[in-house]
Amino acid sequence: MSHARYVFEIRVRPESARDDLTLSPAEMSVKLYKDAAQPGEDGWLFFRDYLWRGNLNDATAFTRDLEDAFSLRVVGVEFKGLQTSTAYLDALKDEIHGHLDLFNADSVDEVVSKYLGSSIQVT
Repeated sequence: MSHARYVFEIRVRPESARDDLTLSPAEMSVKLYKDAAQPGEDGWLFFRDYLWRGNLNDATAFTRDLEDAFSLRVVGVEFKGLQTSTAYLDALKDEIHGHLDLFNADSVDEVVSKYLGSSIQVT
């Protein structure tokens, strides 16, 4: 089975329950990886629902989801790309082609550009 994952850079600010403890720097950047669902399976439309032209379309909602998932204060998030194999990308494009009506688009290339921009990294 082919594999792909979405890559984000997030800035977090850990908070201490104690006044005598501090971190320096107070914020740090870390990479976040989210496994991409197999084309056609539950969750495969993540890119359509969360991205636009290679950026998060609702960073506030995504930040809340991350804060809930990690119990961290997230102060920034940036989409970095979709890391994918050729096989996964081909399967994704085939699935998109079969569902162009879900994207209000005339071609697979239009869909890829519209949502992922130029942020696909084939490894």
